[in-house]
Formats: sequence, C-alpha cells, structure tokens
Amino acid sequence: MKQPKLLDYLLLTLLALIWASAFFNIKIATYSFGPVTIAFLRVFFGAIPVLLLCYFKKIKIEAFSKDWHWFAMIGFINLVAPFFLIAYGVKSVQSNLAAILMSTTPLSSTVLAHFYTKNEKFNFIKTIGILIGFSGIIFLFSDNLLIDENNFTSALLILLGSTCYVIGGVLTLKISKKKNENVTGSILIWATIILIPLVSFIEQPWQLTPRLDSTISVVYLGLVSTGIAWLLRFRILVNNGLIFQSQVSYLIPIFGTILSYIFLKELITFKVLISLIAVCVGIYFVRKADFQKTI
Repeated sequence: MKQPKLLDYLLLTLLALIWASAFFNIKIATYSFGPVTIAFLRVFFGAIPVLLLCYFKKIKIEAFSKDWHWFAMIGFINLVAPFFLIAYGVKSVQSNLAAILMSTTPLSSTVLAHFYTKNEKFNFIKTIGILIGFSGIIFLFSDNLLIDENNFTSALLILLGSTCYVIGGVLTLKISKKKNENVTGSILIWATIILIPLVSFIEQPWQLTPRLDSTISVVYLGLVSTGIAWLLRFRILVNNGLIFQSQVSYLIPIFGTILSYIFLKELITFKVLISLIAVCVGIYFVRKADFQKTI
C-alpha cells in the first residue's frame, strides 16, 4: 500500500466524523420514530448510494445468487439487529455513551477471532489491550448519574449491537472473495427485505407525523452514515489498507462524545472521560499487536 498522504488522513478523519455523528442523530431520530422504523430507513436510504455506485461501475449485485442465504444472514446480523438494538438503547441512554459502548467492536472482534480463526490468537499485548478496554466499559457502567436501573438494560442492548457487528464481520469471511460493493449492496437489499414486514406490522410508520429534525436525522443516517460512509471506507481500504483504516476506531468515541455535547448538550462526567481513555488505550494496544504482526 502507498504511504498515506494528507488527503488520506483527512478522509479518515471525515469517516470517523460521519460514523461518530450517527449517535446523536439516532437520538434525534428516536424523538419521532421507533427503533424498527429507524433501522428500516437506515438500510433503505443507505442502499441508494451503494447500488448507484454498483450500477455506474457495472458491478454485479448477487443478492439473489446461490449465496443468497449468506447475504440474508449477514444482512440480519450485521445491519438489522444492530441498527434496531442501538436505536432502542439510545432512546434511554445518552448518545455519547452509545459511542463509547459501540467502540468496543475492535476489542470484541479480537476475542472472537481468537476462537474462530487460526492466525488471530491472543498474545500479551492484545490481552493487555482487551483487559484495559473492557475495564473502561465496566467502569462506565458504574456511573450512576448516567446508567441506572431504568436504562441499564438499554446500555447492555447497545453492547449487544456492537457484538452483532463483530459476528457479522466473521460471517462476511465466508464470502470474502466477492467485491466489497457487491457484498454491501446485497446485504443492504436483504436487510431492507427483512425489515419491510417487521416495520409494517410492528410500527406502521406511515401513521406518524414526525418532527422535521427527526426526519432529517434519519435520512442522514441512511444516506451519509450508512451509504456514503461505506463507500468512503472502501476507498480508504483500497488505497491504504485495513491497518490504516482501522485507526478510525480511536476517533469515533472521541468525536461521538464531542458531537453529542455540541448538538445535544449531553453530560460528560469524570467516569465518562476515564472510560473513553481506557477504551482508546485498549484499542491502541490491540491495533499495535496487529501492526507488529504485519511488519
């Protein structure tokens, strides 16, 4: 891969900002929409830029090919389930907490990779990183100002959502030889198909009179935080590789906390800051171990 230039770092920062901005926008979307509707609108609007790119680049979409069951399964685990769980949880939890909780994905993926892959085993540095990162999450749950008996379950559901991303990532290895755009477009199609009957029977969003800010947020979540962000991720992966792109993990919880304060004036406690630092340090150690393995 080429040596990263200023533009590459700017694009990486932009990707982190887009993904981090999803959390406060999910909070705003919950003012008018239920979690199933938010999940549906995210995948529906998110599919538009991805499918348009595939059309103009003449990339074949294989959503209904012989591998359709993999696309359907990954669409459910990697999109439907986490989008629903995060939206459900954020309704009762500050969005900055969701950003920190979701940033545990690199730590969870390291744990899962140890058991389900042959060459991603724990070593000393990874173990230290995992312990530090998850200690920060445990410490965050002790913040009685922000997490109490009324929203404790909601916070756990957000963590479960991050785990779904990890499991979906492992399943994606089954179809890793296919083009990224094809895989993303196919799983978005299946996620939309899965959510249509669910949103129709459970929430009937056509009966709503949503607020303007909620409508703008949910469209943004689909088009930008889901669709455009994935396309931007593709560009960074192709030009700079996975190790460079994975650095976005450090920035998302930091930007998520800052943006939630700017737009929603959410409380930032001492325990939130300590947890944020612990998670970022944990991710640093895990990524450092991965980097050393590649050189």
